[in-house]
Amino acid sequence: MLTRIEEQNQEQIRAEEQLRALTTELARSNKELEQFAYVASHDLQEPLRMVSSYTQLLEQRYRGRLDSDAHEFINYAVDGARRMQRLINDLLEFSRVNTRGKALQPVNANDVLGTVRANLSAAIDDAGALVTNEELPTVMIDPTQLGQLLQNLIGNAIKFHGAGPPRVHVAACEREGEWVFAVKDNGIGIEPEYFDRIFVIFQRLHVAADYPGTGIGLAVCKRIVERHGGRIWVESESGAGATFSFTVPKSKAA
Repeated sequence: MLTRIEEQNQEQIRAEEQLRALTTELARSNKELEQFAYVASHDLQEPLRMVSSYTQLLEQRYRGRLDSDAHEFINYAVDGARRMQRLINDLLEFSRVNTRGKALQPVNANDVLGTVRANLSAAIDDAGALVTNEELPTVMIDPTQLGQLLQNLIGNAIKFHGAGPPRVHVAACEREGEWVFAVKDNGIGIEPEYFDRIFVIFQRLHVAADYPGTGIGLAVCKRIVERHGGRIWVESESGAGATFSFTVPKSKAA
């Protein structure tokens, strides 16, 4: 009997040691990711700005002496530099979700949604979109990251719209142990085979010419939700819109 208890104690000790090792490795990986993002943000952005600025200066200085092909090539170079800058900025945002997040606090999700609407007002007006919502709860969360989360999901709903004007509805319901938020749209939808892939960083289902973006937004959403102990998933059919849902545990809800 004593031997069995000793064996169980040893197994528990080994499990705790493995958990500590994994925690240490995760912390190291997060630190390396943030360090890389810092280098990318500071050491790579400046050369990109120089490429964009000097290419535009070249076009201005020799305007009238360049043929149409030269202007086209210059536009390609400037556009490429700008897209790389957006990619670096998004990568930096992704890397800092866990390390630069604010302390959790009671947040009225209705207020956050109002700010998101204001931030997306130009895109909403341009697309003729309608963003509606039910009464949302107050949850214990990082307010900035909740804003990022809703803005990414609503922004995607507007971007990936179908033939008609975008319609986006935000709701939340209470379940045992958690709040479930849902962002539903009437857009182009997603095939079930891609439900997991879309949350992986740099994964895109469409060419940039049709739908601009870096392929990082939903990966950021997943990282934010998991930082708060929740889950995120999508329900959709191609051509029939999509519903993105995420949870906030009640243990972290106000």
